[in-house]
Parts: sequence; C-alpha cells; structure tokens
Amino acid sequence: SIPAAFTGIILVWSTTPLAIQWSSEGGGFLFGVTARMVLGLVFCLLAVRIAGVKMPWHIRARAAYLAAGVAIYGAMGLVYWAAQYVPSGWIAVLFGLTPLFTTVFSVFCISGHRLERMELFGLALGIVGLTIIFYDGASFGDGAAMGVVAVVCSALLHAASSVWVKRLSSDMHALAVTCGGLMVAVPALVLTWFLFDGVWPQELPKRARYAIAYLALFGSVLGFFWYYFLLGRVGAVRVNLITLVTPVTALLLGHWLNGEVILPTVWLGTGFIMCGLAMHQWQMFKARSRLPV
Repeated sequence: SIPAAFTGIILVWSTTPLAIQWSSEGGGFLFGVTARMVLGLVFCLLAVRIAGVKMPWHIRARAAYLAAGVAIYGAMGLVYWAAQYVPSGWIAVLFGLTPLFTTVFSVFCISGHRLERMELFGLALGIVGLTIIFYDGASFGDGAAMGVVAVVCSALLHAASSVWVKRLSSDMHALAVTCGGLMVAVPALVLTWFLFDGVWPQELPKRARYAIAYLALFGSVLGFFWYYFLLGRVGAVRVNLITLVTPVTALLLGHWLNGEVILPTVWLGTGFIMCGLAMHQWQMFKARSRLPV
C-alpha cells in the first residue's frame, strides 16, 4: 500500500546514516562501503532475475550505468569517509539538500528550466543552514569540518548524477539502472579497498555485520523499490516531501541510539535547511498545479 511504502522509505532514509556509521566498525569505512555494495549487487542481480527484468546494453544504457556507477562510487565513498568525523544526523540533514542541488543542475541540463523566485529563496535558506552547520562542525575540529564538506560534495555528485541518469534512462527499468550502476561501482570499490587498505578484518562486531546486511538489502534494494513505486503512484513532488521528515528523525535516532549530542546551532541550521526545502517543494507543487490535467 502507499502508506506502507511511505513508512518504509522514511524508516530506511532515517536509519541509513546511523547504519553507515555502525557498518564501519571493526573493518574501516572502505570495507564497510565495499561489503555493502557487493552484497547489494548480489541482491540486485537476484531481484532482476526473479522479476524477469531485461538489462539493455545499447550506448545510452551503458552511459546511464556509468553515470549511476560513478555516483554510487563517489557519493557513497564520501559519505562513508565523512561518517568517521560527523554525527549520523548531520549526514541526513546535509544530504537533504539534494533536491535543491538537483534543481540547480536541472537549469543547466534541461532546456527551458529556470529557477523561480521561491526556489532561489529556498536555495538561499539552505545555504544559510549549511553555513551554520559547517561552522558548528569547525568547532569540533578539522575532521568534522572536512566531513561536512565531504557530505555536501556527495550530495552534489548524487544530484548531478540523478539529472544525467534521468536524461539517459527514460525508457529503462529502474532496477536495471541500479544493477548496472552497481556493476560499475563494485569493481572500483573493490580495487580502491585493495589498494588503500586490503586488510580483511579478523572479526567484525555483530552490530557492523547486521548494519552491512541491512544497508545492502534495505538501503540498496528494497528502499529503491519503494521509492520508484511511490514515484509512479503519487509523483515526485509528494515523494520528495519525505526529505522534510527524515533529517529530523535521523537526528533524533542518532541522539537516542548512538548518544549523539544535538547542539542548538545544529537545530537552527536544520531549521533553515527544512524551510528552504519546504519553499522548494511548494514551488514544485505550484508548477505542477498549473499543468493541464
């Protein structure tokens, strides 16, 4: 059902940042992200086979796989690295800027798309919130400040990739795009882990093992299914309203389950980002309401 899918998406997006931190315990961030994506690829290949989805291999399909794979490799690698230095709740808040970044990239990549006044104001509020959180991170040390920068770069890369993939894969099954992207990202991640770490952990904590399996199945496969199910049923505008909920729930989960301290400045920065996202979504809703039925 649609309410169940909404609930599933909110749970997955709210718990993913905390699970990323836990999955890196014992084996390091490179092992955590590599193990997750390898398992995710296995689950995705099984889903493709069970669902009977055919993966095209023409030029546009290969380009879409490459665009998706670069984002999986780069964006996830940056997030996992940043999770060593910044609280999990911050990751969800900063990654919530993705819809704003996507709109900006759409201006350059989609003919006829331009930023409306409300979208510009929302983007400005998001930047104010980002600045507040960045300076708050700087007070924690250079590692936290660089972690904030890494998460923002990850969101930028994810936004650019989503616009490019959408242009290339309009006639392709979403599961095929995900599987193709993982096929590109997994060899690159395995090679990176081998070159810069290459140490197989002797023993992973139970929490890390569960977190890797959870991220591989729910974060990489089921979350994807639920997202595209809602996209087809209720549209992108309503689905993106989830980004107004998950940063707050992720902050609270990090506080309750991981003992993360939420400073007043973090709430202030989060408030600015949420207001910016709300204005962005309101502008999209107005634009959609003007379209002919």
